Amino acid sequence: MTGSSHKTPRPRKRARGFQGHVSEIDLRLLRVFHTVAEQGGFSAAEITLGKSKSSISLDISALETRLGLTICLRGRSGFALTDEGREVLDATRTLFVNLEHFRQQINQTSGMLSGTFNLYVPDNIQTHGETPLVKAIHTFTQSHPGVFMNLHSASTKEVEVAVMNGQATAAIALYAQGQAPLGCRPLVAEASYLFCGARHPLFHMPEKDITLDVLTGQNMISVADAATSDGWEEIRPHFTYRAKADKVDARALLILSGSYIGFLPEVFAAPLVTQGLLRRIVFNDLRLITCCHFLARTSPETSLMVETFRSLLEASY
Repeated sequence: MTGSSHKTPRPRKRARGFQGHVSEIDLRLLRVFHTVAEQGGFSAAEITLGKSKSSISLDISALETRLGLTICLRGRSGFALTDEGREVLDATRTLFVNLEHFRQQINQTSGMLSGTFNLYVPDNIQTHGETPLVKAIHTFTQSHPGVFMNLHSASTKEVEVAVMNGQATAAIALYAQGQAPLGCRPLVAEASYLFCGARHPLFHMPEKDITLDVLTGQNMISVADAATSDGWEEIRPHFTYRAKADKVDARALLILSGSYIGFLPEVFAAPLVTQGLLRRIVFNDLRLITCCHFLARTSPETSLMVETFRSLLEASY
């Protein structure tokens, strides 16, 4: 029988899968992998993780050895997840969600608070001075040091979406009076007043001379739909809107330039008025009212945290 040069191919070695228990080291390596995947590469994850690329690479290699899988490609061609890596990422996300649910359920049972509190606030909310929100966050975090506070600033629509899809543990949203969706808890109505800067032509004009015709002839900063008051909807269309600034700081900057008039919360504007940089335009006590509402889509895992923060927030107003 003659020999043959043809060799039977060796069967492909199958990954041995995950062996043993999930240890603290495994969780640490998975957190590194999760961050790298979310950031899109080693370089982008360096600052978030506080680790060098070489250290991150060692962690990923250790995780691949632990899993028996190649989960990402790295090199001159850049970073990319393998098919197995994408599946590991999905499983990692599920694992972290389940761990958080476990922690919250234990908190509920023990009455102790820990874990992550994802609080969403509108990007145009008043944040200067000793506001109720500032006081509530201070009391909450001081009383519950085991809670990791994760604060997000977003538009009102983004805040609503975050509550609906579960990204937000709780949220603050701004709505006009009577326009808040069902399920919101009203907190307080805040007033904003009309101001001009020291460089503006109206700054030294006598109040009696500032008529509606004079006001509607000025360049105005646009007003959010959430702000309203009696009579405002009738006069609103007559103003000349020439700028937009959603955040309070940005609105103040435009007003201080002397080119525009606009609305600011009284608490925010008061120091600038004292310094002679702003003037309130009284005109028939014109003011806009915005209502702050508390939003939350509670679950058994988050209800204790949400109710604790809500009660502190309501007590701060």
